[in-house]
Amino acid sequence: MAKEEKKFISSLSMSSEEVASVLNKKIIEEKEEARRNQTSESKAFEQELFKNAKYDPKKINILSLFSGAGGLDLGTELSAINQFFGNNIFKNSFDNKNIFHEYANKILNVVYSNDNYKAANLSYKQNLLADGIQDTRDIRKVTHFPKSDLMLGGFPCPGFSAAGPRLLDDPRNFLYIHYIRALMDSKPLVFIAENVKGLMTMAHGQVLKQIREDFAAAGYYVTVQLLNAKNYNVPQSRERVFIVGVRNDIRNDYQYEYPLPITGTLQAPLVTLKDAIGDLPEHPKDVFDSDYSSMYMSRNRKKNWNDVSFTIQASGRQAPQYPGGEPMKKISKEKWIFQGELNRRLSVRECARIQTFPDWFKFSNGNKVNVKENNRLNEKYKQIGNAVPVLLAKEVTGNVLSYLINKLNISPKVYNERRVNEG
Repeated sequence: MAKEEKKFISSLSMSSEEVASVLNKKIIEEKEEARRNQTSESKAFEQELFKNAKYDPKKINILSLFSGAGGLDLGTELSAINQFFGNNIFKNSFDNKNIFHEYANKILNVVYSNDNYKAANLSYKQNLLADGIQDTRDIRKVTHFPKSDLMLGGFPCPGFSAAGPRLLDDPRNFLYIHYIRALMDSKPLVFIAENVKGLMTMAHGQVLKQIREDFAAAGYYVTVQLLNAKNYNVPQSRERVFIVGVRNDIRNDYQYEYPLPITGTLQAPLVTLKDAIGDLPEHPKDVFDSDYSSMYMSRNRKKNWNDVSFTIQASGRQAPQYPGGEPMKKISKEKWIFQGELNRRLSVRECARIQTFPDWFKFSNGNKVNVKENNRLNEKYKQIGNAVPVLLAKEVTGNVLSYLINKLNISPKVYNERRVNEG
């Protein structure tokens, strides 16, 4: 007799009050666990750390979780510059790191960011606004999170248990739980999270329904949309789910609207590989160089110059092929081969361009020593592939930032400065 397949057990029949009770109980348990695990040294460290967590009422205050190298954060900061100072200053900020910092600092305050990936933290610190706290601890060890206006960061895709009725009951979902814990501590007006496409169909949509329930119990109205980066000035086909939550007490004032496609329309063509990386050298040094697995060679990995890129993965070994030279050739059902002499993976800088990072954004190798060059390069590929494409983040956050600028009544003095700069 065939073994009976276990099914995901949903608890969507629970009332909203029951969901809130379960959530609050779980959050209290996690907070108590974090406090119990604190040593006197770690407690003193956290107290010192949070002395620098300063909410600035004259700026938009951001809390960033699972921040990585900062693709979502950078896109948000560039979007704020564009919303507040206009397109000219935005373009100058994209081209020049010093101009970016000058203008982003006028309206944004990154109160707190958290990630425990060393190389990504180094990249974040040397490129983005770094006046607030950068916490490199495991999120489970953080006992509380500071106040913010906007919370950023996508929690890793949750798992689910065939035996347990709720996402919160599955121990694999500790990152999801702590994301909600941070949200309930920080109480931002809006939060924006990114996740993989598969979240929408996991357990036939039941997981996403429960995520909506949990965020509702935490005090937020959630909308979800699948977006493809290629429709937002990104030279790459990359589908991701965005989850935007608006705090219940401002819902009458603000309803978030997802951005409409701006490229791939009759008005504007897609941004191609030629547009993005056509000016870069044909033989760069920052290329992951190794043999190709049978899995890699099981399908086409080379787009042409007039197309958009395949999705950029978080691995140098899995990087797509450079579009120059001859196309790959299919010789059997699951086997492709290279042709000609110009066959290599995309370089670190090419992948960064395709993810729409500006050229001034430099990626750390984690300060690793005594390791092979491929391993140092892979630290950079990993950060780039894990990031939200910067220009996609700019478009997704634009509607929110426009609202926050008006809601928080950013100083009129800066508006005067904007008019002077734009003549």
